[in-house]
Amino acid sequence: MRNHAYTATLVFGAVSLLVPMTAAARPMSQSKPAPAGSIDQAKTAIRNGNFAEASRILRPLAQQGDAVAQTNLGLLYDIGLGVTQDETVALWWFRLAAAHGSAVAQSYLGVMYDNGRGVSQNYPEALRWYRLAAAQGIAPAQYNLGVMYDKGRGVTQNYAEALKWWRLAAEKGDAAAQFKLGVIYNEGRGVTQDSLEALKWWRLSAQQGSESAQFELGFKFANGQGAAQNYEEAAKWYRLAAAQGNTTARYNLGVMYDNGLGVTQDFTEAAKWYRLAAAEGNVKAQVNLGVMYDNGLGVARDFTEAAKWYRLAAAQNDAIARNNLGSIYANGRGVAQNYAEALRWYRLSAAQGNVTAQYYLGELAAEGQGQLQNYSEALRWYRLAASHGETRAQTALAGLYANGQGVFQDCIKGYAWYAIAAAHGNEEARNYRNELLGHLTREQVAAGQALAAKCEKSNYKDCE
Repeated sequence: MRNHAYTATLVFGAVSLLVPMTAAARPMSQSKPAPAGSIDQAKTAIRNGNFAEASRILRPLAQQGDAVAQTNLGLLYDIGLGVTQDETVALWWFRLAAAHGSAVAQSYLGVMYDNGRGVSQNYPEALRWYRLAAAQGIAPAQYNLGVMYDKGRGVTQNYAEALKWWRLAAEKGDAAAQFKLGVIYNEGRGVTQDSLEALKWWRLSAQQGSESAQFELGFKFANGQGAAQNYEEAAKWYRLAAAQGNTTARYNLGVMYDNGLGVTQDFTEAAKWYRLAAAEGNVKAQVNLGVMYDNGLGVARDFTEAAKWYRLAAAQNDAIARNNLGSIYANGRGVAQNYAEALRWYRLSAAQGNVTAQYYLGELAAEGQGQLQNYSEALRWYRLAASHGETRAQTALAGLYANGQGVFQDCIKGYAWYAIAAAHGNEEARNYRNELLGHLTREQVAAGQALAAKCEKSNYKDCE
């Protein structure tokens, strides 16, 4: 879990919540103090983007012991605004401010020790500074203190204590803590599971811009978990998370536009979101973008581009992409037809349990494409795919039994598999079954029907 990140906004006051600080302490070289200005003048310089002027104003105030000036001057050095970035100088000012009781500076020091930035990582020291800041009501420090207890960093692991600090931070409006409470209530960790309470905290966090909370709300509304299914609401939250770069939210938006869920169906918009997610390595988006190019949906049809995205997904071991590459090579779409290459991709996909690839391996074996015709091999692949409900495989398997190809002829089994496939909407199977009826006795038909019923009842485990 990452430590809390402050917003990068300079705020001059008692609770100057900025960004996580990093560095090791080092005395800075002394220079002659510049004429002192005021904190208000420094604020004006910051608002105008004149950071060099702000640092000039803050330095003499900080040297005179003003903790607010020390904290903000430390920030300027930490992120390199108006001064050369120097974490050791930043830490020097934060230590001075912390010594004057600045809770914000104490919180920064905790983050530095927690992450080992500029100093050796030291969880007990991080814990000490977090406690001092948390005791003064600094919500980010309370959140980070909760993380320390949750992970057992510098302290004995204590989930109840972690929950206590997260709740305090969340009630003060800390977005990270609010998100964490949402997770806790969603999972029922240390509290009674409560989906509505989870949604409440996620909504509060999301309204403050938490990308993670925005995504969770989108997911919950899309799937009707903890709330009535509402695709429009899901799309709203996904869009916010996607705008912040959430890859999965971008993919999910693509799915929603692809299928017209909560939005008007728009293949061009779907392809746009798939492309953004695919470019970031989202394997499902890569597959779906390949499908869009393969079929000319929302983009100009381009088999070469389809193959490119399938390959990227296949490199991540995606079974669908591997099956689709098999189809690309078997049919010569955007590549030279190559049955050997088709077989390679189909086999990789089939080994992962992809029933479509298993069916096509049966087809290639039965037709002798890329290999010698082998009905026994076809039978093996058809059986495997048929046992997972692939109606084309069930139909093909029925044909092998009915014609005695790769197996002893058995019209009863042929009828049974035709009947199963027909019952699941395969018109070709229905026609073949009706044709086979004219060659069977009434007793054989009854036996085939009984076998089909037994096979389906056993979920395809008892079909002999």
